[in-house]
Amino acid sequence: MPRHVLMLDLKSDPALIERYRQWHAPGKVPPAVVRSIRQAGILDMEIHLCGDRLAMIVEVSDDYDPEAKAAADAADPDVQAWETLMNTFQRPLPWARDGEKWVPAEKIFSLGDQTTGEDAEI
Repeated sequence: MPRHVLMLDLKSDPALIERYRQWHAPGKVPPAVVRSIRQAGILDMEIHLCGDRLAMIVEVSDDYDPEAKAAADAADPDVQAWETLMNTFQRPLPWARDGEKWVPAEKIFSLGDQTTGEDAEI
């Protein structure tokens, strides 16, 4: 199952960060938003916070289509209301393209790709 890791920053305001945390507590994300995530073929999603930086880990089905998800989200007023609310907390990464929100992270290490270490050179 494919995995995507995406990054985004929050505004550097402890009160806003705490409110963002509260909005993502179990049962707080609107059901329509959760439903749209699942209907798109997203099998699992986690968001991790470190300071004011977010990392989202998304596992998707083999037939997941990000363009179809974006189109469905654009047509869903509940998802748009959620995105408008979340925009009050979020700020794009400095290197994000215009209009880009969550930026894909590059995987640079996988333990499964490593040797036993006996033949490693630095």
